[in-house]
Amino acid sequence: MHGNYTTDTNFFAQNSPFDLVSEYGSPLYVYNEEILRKRCRDMKNLVSYSNFVPHYSVKANTNIHILKIVKEEGLHADTMSPGEIFMALQGGFTSDELFYIPNNATKEDFEYAIANNVLTSVDSVEQLELYCSLNPNSKVAIRFNPGVGAGHHEKVVTAGKKTKFGVNMSEFENVNKILEQHNMTLVGINQHIGSLFMDGEAFIESTTCLLEFAKQFDSLEFIDLGGGFGIPYKKQDGQTGLDLVDLGQKMDTLFNGFAKDYGKKIQFQIEPGRYVACECGIILGQVTGTKKNADTTYVGTDVGFNVLARPVMYDSHHDIELYTTGEFDETAMPLTVVGNICESGDILASDRVLPRPKFGDLIGLMDAGAYGFAMSTSYNQRPRCGEVLIKQSGEVTQIRRRETFEDILSFMK
Repeated sequence: MHGNYTTDTNFFAQNSPFDLVSEYGSPLYVYNEEILRKRCRDMKNLVSYSNFVPHYSVKANTNIHILKIVKEEGLHADTMSPGEIFMALQGGFTSDELFYIPNNATKEDFEYAIANNVLTSVDSVEQLELYCSLNPNSKVAIRFNPGVGAGHHEKVVTAGKKTKFGVNMSEFENVNKILEQHNMTLVGINQHIGSLFMDGEAFIESTTCLLEFAKQFDSLEFIDLGGGFGIPYKKQDGQTGLDLVDLGQKMDTLFNGFAKDYGKKIQFQIEPGRYVACECGIILGQVTGTKKNADTTYVGTDVGFNVLARPVMYDSHHDIELYTTGEFDETAMPLTVVGNICESGDILASDRVLPRPKFGDLIGLMDAGAYGFAMSTSYNQRPRCGEVLIKQSGEVTQIRRRETFEDILSFMK
């Protein structure tokens, strides 16, 4: 074995990765319940401010069994589509525990949320007009753009000058006119500056800006500060996690100061997805062989970007562990790990220093619990893989069966 995350966390409990793949197939998403619950509690205990409710961002991982655990831990849920509303309700959340934050929603999208009594946030003036026309004399929230963005890649920065998200604060007067015209009550405002910040300064800066802006509204019941809380993807290089103690203390200071100025202890919300689900999940796959082409040594696997899209989409790093039934034959060397999709960009890692594995060994891709299966596809007509959960007892339970060729065909009949 190369790597130590699964050893340090006792990730597999008494189970062998080879036994898991033998029983449930490869590739395979594997989740650890204990780690998931710990991350939920990290968010629950982030601040001491009493009226604080963390919401799980459902898009990170929509498996209903994951949702049920998150619900048990006392988190509420943020949803971005009617499908996510449906899954969250099926997972046990009640309508008043959900917040719908769509982007470029259709009339039908809004109507689904309205029919299910889910409070909705809109992120443009035109979307506000549409929603208010569909649901007058009701409550609404608005996503404002604080002008500050952050994230690990330009594709995940969701605030600032170059983003499609949010209502600019300069639209304040137009917003008020629309609200008055339809007799609407603005009960919440929200932001989301981007994904995977490891330094909380941009988050605190944007929060400070949003709270100052919020003082202009006298009917607010809550303020949602968004998510984006990062996790250390490069643990094998010694990367450490977000300093939650420092961040929580700064948030407490802002919350208490705002409550004093606003005249009531308003509810504050956050919406982490990655932080909650990411570290509880890994992907197991098979090594199909190695070969050298010019100066590059390739390790072939059955984990293509149909299984894990993040490395191709965001140039994302995932630590890699290798599992063998014997001993690795060679010392560590630069290897380029690739999948089985017919695209030259199907690369999981380039020039990663690893022992050279052999056919039949297994690869483990760490920190795949968020935006892993949720972004997977059946490209090249490769059925989507299964998912299993290692419970706190160490027992393994299947939480999604592997797709079949017949499953893919069934949607075309």
